[in-house]
Amino acid sequence: MTARVGPDAEADRAAVAALVRTFFAAFASGPDLDDRVAALRAAFLPGAIVVRTCGTEPVGYDVDAFLEPRRALLAGEIAWQTVARFREWELTGRTDVFGDVAQHFCSYAKEWVEDGVRVTGRGMKTLQFVRTAAGWRISAGAWDDERPGLVLDPAGDADASA
Repeated sequence: MTARVGPDAEADRAAVAALVRTFFAAFASGPDLDDRVAALRAAFLPGAIVVRTCGTEPVGYDVDAFLEPRRALLAGEIAWQTVARFREWELTGRTDVFGDVAQHFCSYAKEWVEDGVRVTGRGMKTLQFVRTAAGWRISAGAWDDERPGLVLDPAGDADASA
């Protein structure tokens, strides 16, 4: 269901899509990591929360608690864990907008090299957005990853029947 009707519908979708790209761009090893993470930090609404589920008890993070450990990992600053060439990207997604709220639900993939071994994964993310005087901002996010009994179909769409 697409709920936004009005002259700014395409502009709203474009603004939300830009924030989704900013979100995924932050999670990649390599040059400009600090700039990409700073851009994502600025995209969040103050007080935003991000929740990891992944088959365990959900864990909620404020923006800094979510971003800083991931930035440190991607920058190679965690001595006990060697991760190289990490990247994460959207597979498929959809955005719904109504007035000053929007939601983006998408599948994503990730890959990296850990201790010389290529590792891959996929999952689903949901991002919620609100319109502010400064433009659209991320107000919340949550994700879950594939695991035995919970897989995406080959096209990357959600399919809980494994």
